[in-house]
Amino acid sequence: MTDNAGTILVVDDEPDMRTLLRDVLQEHGHQVVVAPSGREALKRLAEEECAVVLTDLRMKEMQGIELLNEVKRTFPDINVIIMTAFGSVETAIDAMKHGAYDYLIKPIKTDELLRVTDRAVREAALRREVHRLRREVHKEYSFHQILGKSKPMQEVFDLIRRVADSPTNVLITGESGTGKELVAKAIHYNSERRDAPFVPVNCAAIPEALIESELFGHVKGSFTDAKADKRGLFEEAQKGTLFLDEISELPLMLQAKLLRAIQEREIRRVGATRSVPVDVRIIAATNLTLTEEVKAKRFREDLYYRLNVIEIRLPPLRERREDIPMLVEAFLKKCAEASRKTLQGMSEPALALLMDFPWPGNVRELENVIERAVTLARGEKILPEDLPPAVQGTRGERKVLDEAADRILPLQEVEKEYILRILEKTGGNKYQAAQTLGIDRKTLYRKLAEIEGSKE
Repeated sequence: MTDNAGTILVVDDEPDMRTLLRDVLQEHGHQVVVAPSGREALKRLAEEECAVVLTDLRMKEMQGIELLNEVKRTFPDINVIIMTAFGSVETAIDAMKHGAYDYLIKPIKTDELLRVTDRAVREAALRREVHRLRREVHKEYSFHQILGKSKPMQEVFDLIRRVADSPTNVLITGESGTGKELVAKAIHYNSERRDAPFVPVNCAAIPEALIESELFGHVKGSFTDAKADKRGLFEEAQKGTLFLDEISELPLMLQAKLLRAIQEREIRRVGATRSVPVDVRIIAATNLTLTEEVKAKRFREDLYYRLNVIEIRLPPLRERREDIPMLVEAFLKKCAEASRKTLQGMSEPALALLMDFPWPGNVRELENVIERAVTLARGEKILPEDLPPAVQGTRGERKVLDEAADRILPLQEVEKEYILRILEKTGGNKYQAAQTLGIDRKTLYRKLAEIEGSKE
């Protein structure tokens, strides 16, 4: 099929009319092909990518209405303009009912012909562009673009496939930087809701005083700054997906209203007296353990069960180290293209450092490290000195054990030094340190208390 995205196909069984229309349209810059009948027109459409079909209504082999029906069935994005010498209102209305873009009455005026065909070509081009962008978005957020060949990631891909077209709510859990929003988008753009909005909300980023209005909207005069009616994000996401990131940060009062919205499938704007029906799929995400938040009375148990119909747990990068080379290659290509640099890849010593690093910030941190390395690289390959000092120092962790053995330190002292080293690496972040050490926060707090006690 040739690439003639703006081509007009002229269909008329009168040779003189075909020639006249072709010449006029070509003279004004259009690409034009012709066909003497409806059958020939359908053959041309299978060979040429056309934007518009300009067809006579009355023809011998196939009537214009019959061709119109066949074009709309087989090539729905093509605009069809009907030409008729029988300029009755009934004929025009019938053609429009069958899906005609517009109609022209013979004898056709040149300015009218150009006005209608120009508009039809522009709108067909716009429709194709919208479809192209939707395909690109679908490709970008398809689960095939979430990189990972490890078993934990294959399990994530399998869950995305299985839940995408389900109407049920999904809870995505995992540490910061594991890609929770990317997975939410993959679910949305692989679902039947893909053509409707995907609306992300960071519950921690909106001030508590504004979050109710942001989610549910408000009516004019409901509070001091409410100078006009405003639709909330629930209404913005109608027929689509509402992604509630950091859901654990939602205030308890709002948790009750969110629960009602999910149960009743309706919301009420701030200050309104009537409810508005909503059809929205909820995908929530958190880097905390919500069951612990429920026990601590910081999160409603009934809302937790409403959100956690299906849970997708994203593994931290340290649990899928075999994916690091693949991720590094993808980030290198992306960052090199963005910075217009030509790089041959990562040196083996540099890659070894990346493989050894605990990655408390997960995939997001890895991408940032690669971006930095690409920016600073002087040669054709990324070298260890192009990496941040924290990553370069990874090999030093191995020296802890060697030094401990040389000094014949007790196991308790080795553990103490290692905990303090990891805490230093994470910048004092106890949550990340506990994750890196493979222990829960309570255990880390207890061990740190023991270390402090031993100093006294």
